[in-house]
Amino acid sequence: MRNETSFNIWTPLFYSALLGIGLLAGYLLNTDAPLISFGSGSHGGSGGGRVEQLMGYIDARYVDEPDREKLYEAAIHAVLDELDPHSSYIPKDEMQALTESMEGNFEGIGIEYLVVDDTITVVSALPQGPSDNAGLLPGDQIIYVEDSLVTGVEERAIDPASLMRGEGGTEVAIRVRRPGTPELIAFRITRAPIPVYSVDAAYTIDDETAYVKINRFSQNTYSEFMEALEEHLEKPGAKNLILDLRGNPGGYLQEATKLLSEIFVQRGVLLVYTEGRNSTRQPYKSTGRARYNIQEVAVLVDGGSASASEIVAGAVQDHDRGIIVGRRTFGKGLVQEQYPLLDSSALRLTVARYYTPSDRSIQRNYEDEEDYRGDLHRRFESGELTGRTSVQVDSSLIYYTDNGYPVFGGGGITPDFFVPLDSSLNNEDFLRLRQQIAPYMFGYIRRHPEVKQYENVEAFVRGFAPNVREIITDLREAAVADYPELDADLPLHLRDELMLYFRSRLARQLFGTAAFYEVYNREDEIVQEALRLLRDTDPLAAARAGQTGGS
Repeated sequence: MRNETSFNIWTPLFYSALLGIGLLAGYLLNTDAPLISFGSGSHGGSGGGRVEQLMGYIDARYVDEPDREKLYEAAIHAVLDELDPHSSYIPKDEMQALTESMEGNFEGIGIEYLVVDDTITVVSALPQGPSDNAGLLPGDQIIYVEDSLVTGVEERAIDPASLMRGEGGTEVAIRVRRPGTPELIAFRITRAPIPVYSVDAAYTIDDETAYVKINRFSQNTYSEFMEALEEHLEKPGAKNLILDLRGNPGGYLQEATKLLSEIFVQRGVLLVYTEGRNSTRQPYKSTGRARYNIQEVAVLVDGGSASASEIVAGAVQDHDRGIIVGRRTFGKGLVQEQYPLLDSSALRLTVARYYTPSDRSIQRNYEDEEDYRGDLHRRFESGELTGRTSVQVDSSLIYYTDNGYPVFGGGGITPDFFVPLDSSLNNEDFLRLRQQIAPYMFGYIRRHPEVKQYENVEAFVRGFAPNVREIITDLREAAVADYPELDADLPLHLRDELMLYFRSRLARQLFGTAAFYEVYNREDEIVQEALRLLRDTDPLAAARAGQTGGS
């Protein structure tokens, strides 16, 4: 007992030393990080040492063996819950996926897949990636990985991603079932770095306008954006830009400001600044090294556009540089820094607020976190998203753009031109039918091989004339297994929307991700309103005079 008691007495000192080493390592690894310290006993009012002391008593005297890891994580979450909603702890098992999404690559075999009939089914292989080079095709069903049977994904709780990913240069053996081929086909695929793109689509939407869709601001976003401009703004007559940031939750602030330097040609234009209790004011200005002389700009936003997306929209709006079209953005005006911890987890801590060029903070009030998290639902219930009611603004937080147009802080970026949400798209039967479309594609293409005759998206749009009744009947038969009460007799406009989504998914399957947007955007109301406004002799005046569109 003496040795065990001695160990327990020293345990709190050990954990205190370990914590101190972790904080010092975090500081050294991130030169921008503030030095964090826990107070000594002389700072009793600040809580110095009490958490470690409490944990020490639990370790030494608690009746049962405590789960130290669980207790420490509970303590971490309890502390962070007292701060803002965006300061967070990232466990080490979540760090890899987060790092991959933000750094723009992971190591694997390079496929996109769906689980269809409880089987891993290849949607597409990354062009020139390991699986593409090996010969995998869309519709191939992966039956074995090495010697392990991998069908029954949901029943056996198989994680397909973990089977495919691994260290670059290592091999994985798979066997696939290919429709029309009686025997399984064997492949040996060498894993390699796989890019994770933040630009979903880039194409010339009309003779004068390039369209670029960005899903997040990752480490490679600016370079991807420049590649998109190089391809589509160097065409004769191309001069305008539609930048689609709908659903973009943000990311690296620096990538957003580098992108803005392509929109603001002049040097020294204030794009955004950050400031916090321990962070002096840090302005970000345009570099004056824009490669393209972009003329008219439209930024598309909605309630999923946050953080870095709002920085872009705020700079464009405050300087009257272009038009903001869509619906009010999320309202996140806080800046986080990430600090590594010793066990490979991390602390993401809010260190500053950012302010748009007109000095406004667009951060929503977060005193009531439940209310903060439920804001988008409340916007729908209040009628704001459908246009039944207008945006509620705080008149005490009024600011002005360069041209004197009033804008407001404290609640996201309100667009110059509002496009209401069609609430009928929340129809449950419509949503249940739509979710069947992705897995339905494989069988549809096998039964209709003629769809492969189209050379490009334009030819597909002109020539493809599907049998609507056949498709909706097939989708209903697929859906009733899970939803026996389903009513497939949709209103005409929802049938049209369902078929628009079907055509867009089919184009994606045939021509790649960008093709989805090339087809869908032809009837996307926000995109079409942006195009209409850009064709006006004064798009900004037209947008702010109209203020709303749609029906």
